[in-house]
Amino acid sequence: MAGYIVLAIVALFLIFTAARTIRIVPQAKAGVIERLGRYNRTADPGLTIVVPFIDRMKPLIDLREQVVSFTPQPVITEDNLTVQIDSVLYFTVTDAKSVSYEVANPLQAIEQLTVTTLRNVIGGMTLEDTLTSRDQINAQLRVVLDEATGRWGIRINRVELKSVDPPGSIQEAMEKQMRAERDRRAAILTAEGVKQSAILTAEGEKQSAVLKAEGAKTAAILRAEGESKAISTVFEAIHEGRPDQELLSYQYLQMLPQLARGEANKLFIIPSEFSSALGNIGGAIGRMAAPPAPPAPPAAQPPATPEGLPPGAPPPGVPPSAGS
Repeated sequence: MAGYIVLAIVALFLIFTAARTIRIVPQAKAGVIERLGRYNRTADPGLTIVVPFIDRMKPLIDLREQVVSFTPQPVITEDNLTVQIDSVLYFTVTDAKSVSYEVANPLQAIEQLTVTTLRNVIGGMTLEDTLTSRDQINAQLRVVLDEATGRWGIRINRVELKSVDPPGSIQEAMEKQMRAERDRRAAILTAEGVKQSAILTAEGEKQSAVLKAEGAKTAAILRAEGESKAISTVFEAIHEGRPDQELLSYQYLQMLPQLARGEANKLFIIPSEFSSALGNIGGAIGRMAAPPAPPAPPAAQPPATPEGLPPGAPPPGVPPSAGS
């Protein structure tokens, strides 16, 4: 019975010793192994063998990128205004040995270093520059923090300012200023719109007047060309038809009512050629109304004489008259 108890104790001791000898390190983790209280080595992910009761593995260290958000900190700007700044830090552990032995509390050290660096950077900037230069502030903070935490085995990847909150009175004044600036821009845009509208309207009227003038010019030219061709055609027709004086007088009389048709004409003066034109027309009408003259009688033709006879001699076989 005592032998079984001894065997059970030995088995339990062996199992405990094996559990202390074989260690498994997960991926993206690192384990620092100490031998008799001094640093021995850093265990990589996978299976690791340690000497039981001599080697000791400290808590595993996460090698992934970590995010830490700090509470808002009061910071005084160059123009003596206190603002509350809330920041976020992204970092990665690059050396498990340094982060274990170079700094006691890495997160607290990073937080205090971030606050002091932030106050140094914001202290040399005005409130307006602080609100509009976040990228510059982030870059300066990252450079300073990365240099300070490099010996701790920590790499600072990014530093972001989540919020910059000025005092309430300053916020109200800024809102009024921005409202006035927006009203000014709106008034400027309205004036520019009215100006552009007036310019476009004037340009349209100018182009319309130019087009109307060009249209009137073209119409006048075409009208003059048409009248010129009409006059040429009439002139050629008159010369080809050879009109007499009576026809010209008749056409002259037809044109007289058209000369007196104007609205501004108050008096109608009969020209001196009117009587001669009437006389020509009257003579033409008289000749047309007179009966035609009878045809003239044909002239008496002397009788033909035979060849060889003297004129006036009776033909042969006809006795001469007594008086001859």
